[in-house]
Amino acid sequence: MLTPSRIALVLALLAAPLGLSAQTTADETPAQTPQTTETSETSAAPAPEVLSLGEEALPEPYIKSESGDWKVQCLRDPSLPAGTDNPNEACQLFQVLQDTNGTNVAEVTIFPLPTGGKAVAGANILVPLETLLSAQLTIQVDTGKARRYPYSFCSPIGCFARVGFTAEDIAAMKKGAVAKVMLRPAPAPDEVVTLDMSLSGFTAGFDALAGK
Repeated sequence: MLTPSRIALVLALLAAPLGLSAQTTADETPAQTPQTTETSETSAAPAPEVLSLGEEALPEPYIKSESGDWKVQCLRDPSLPAGTDNPNEACQLFQVLQDTNGTNVAEVTIFPLPTGGKAVAGANILVPLETLLSAQLTIQVDTGKARRYPYSFCSPIGCFARVGFTAEDIAAMKKGAVAKVMLRPAPAPDEVVTLDMSLSGFTAGFDALAGK
């Protein structure tokens, strides 16, 4: 499964080659081409459609630090010099979820939200394409009540659930040890795949991002 850093690399576009032709001299000019200064100058001009006008440099994701089983992933501003500390860069908690065989199955990113709404944190959860979307995604913190969340959309790399967590949800995760993330595969709809999302280091990581 692609990680966000690899996704960003896939999305990066390569600039088109300029395609500049070498200036033709009188001796190299084919016999059928008039040997004039005007023709020589014209042949060196590239066609407008092959010139690259450039594109905006995309922020580069990188792992800034670790907090327990969570990584603090941030976006580096490409306009800043290397090694420059940017206190305003966008950061989130990141964790890869594995099955009992150690296979990477899902990816979770969690980030604080501005105050004033019912959700105090958001999350993007990426699952495999062959997931039964109608069964929704289930999350249960320790032995607490399980909650279901719909999937929002799918892309070539997988399907995403965009989740909102309330203050009560975040409080439970801070006190908890592990959250169960459950999904159903479309080829085997009666089977439930349960993934452990460790909450070790969650409190320190989340509070640091929230500025507490």
